[in-house]
Amino acid sequence: MNYFIRKKGKLYVEDIPVTDIAREHGTPLYIYSARTLRHHYQVFKDALGDMKHLICFAMKANSNLSVLKLFFDLGAGADIVSGGEMFRALRAGADPQKVVYSGVGKTEEEITAALEADIMMFNVESFQELTVIDDIAGRMGKTARISVRVNPDVDPKTHPKISTGLKANKFGIDITGVIDDYERARERKNIEVVGVDCHIGSQLTEIGPFQDALKRLVELIEKLRERDFEIQFLDFGGGLGITYESEEPPDPTEYAQSIREIAGDLGVTFILEPGRVLVGNAAVMVTRVLYTKEAEKHFIIVDAGMNDLARPAIYDSYHRIVPVVEKNGDLITADVVGPICESSDYLAKGREIARVARDDLLAVESAGAYAFSMASNYNSRPRCAEVMVDGGDVRVVRKRETYEDLVRGEELGG
Repeated sequence: MNYFIRKKGKLYVEDIPVTDIAREHGTPLYIYSARTLRHHYQVFKDALGDMKHLICFAMKANSNLSVLKLFFDLGAGADIVSGGEMFRALRAGADPQKVVYSGVGKTEEEITAALEADIMMFNVESFQELTVIDDIAGRMGKTARISVRVNPDVDPKTHPKISTGLKANKFGIDITGVIDDYERARERKNIEVVGVDCHIGSQLTEIGPFQDALKRLVELIEKLRERDFEIQFLDFGGGLGITYESEEPPDPTEYAQSIREIAGDLGVTFILEPGRVLVGNAAVMVTRVLYTKEAEKHFIIVDAGMNDLARPAIYDSYHRIVPVVEKNGDLITADVVGPICESSDYLAKGREIARVARDDLLAVESAGAYAFSMASNYNSRPRCAEVMVDGGDVRVVRKRETYEDLVRGEELGG
């Protein structure tokens, strides 16, 4: 459920017409619905019920400070994968004791900063990383709390570029030999082993892969406890998918019930890291039609490019595209393309869409996850603005960049 609705053919975000927002703030433009964000978080939390848990929002999906603060105010923690994400999390008011740090390539500087901040724990992805964390913690006179990220070799049945739980993927340590790594971690003077971590991929639309992974993790925890490891946390990652087109992913209630059925009374705190499922359908990107062109096929040329929304170019991802103001025109089959000097710069290919004219507005739906967070300045294009709608209030939560922003930090040589 979201709060993007139509009234007399016009698209509204909560109480505000999109046309009014675009007129004031320009295009391209990301528009978030605060009411939708809160609703999605509450639905996820309610599904977990009395299960001992901590929800850590996966910041890679969307790291806007206002989005983060909204979730942190609701009690969420943060799943981070870089020093920059930690900086953003703390700036937005995250409790460091609710921050977990994942990622295969943590630098010494990032590890040092995380230890200084006293985050909840590191999810360790290799034995070499473990030794580096131990050495740094020793020099600082600190103890680093860690979970080992386990690769369970489970097929998540998702796009291969967002699969993370197969042996062929770079993430985690092979589950078949991970107990040896736990033993070596226990020998480290500046390491406290507190949990097990696993994340198998993103945009999962079936419950089966989650169940397969969890069964292997429960068995692993039982074996670790037989060796006197005190496993307090099971970080089960995120990955629950959303509907972009015709997908029918499991809802949070089904997801939580499957965890209960398999884990039983495991005696751990579950750390869950939803990202896309909280923010994906809580935003639209609004773009203006610059030109239309008919050659061998129809082209709709808009002012948003692959630098603004990269997912279609990278993953061939589907985003529903609708007119902001409905007309009674005919339908055509067209490519919706941007101004970037690349043939991969498109928002949709071969899409049946209402015929549009120059200056019409289009809304690209499901644009809250892996959208602005992946934006760039390619072709020296300033990144667009982000606004948050909350009932009848519209607030700019990221200003549109200027040309001066593009060269800030650069110097002329010679």
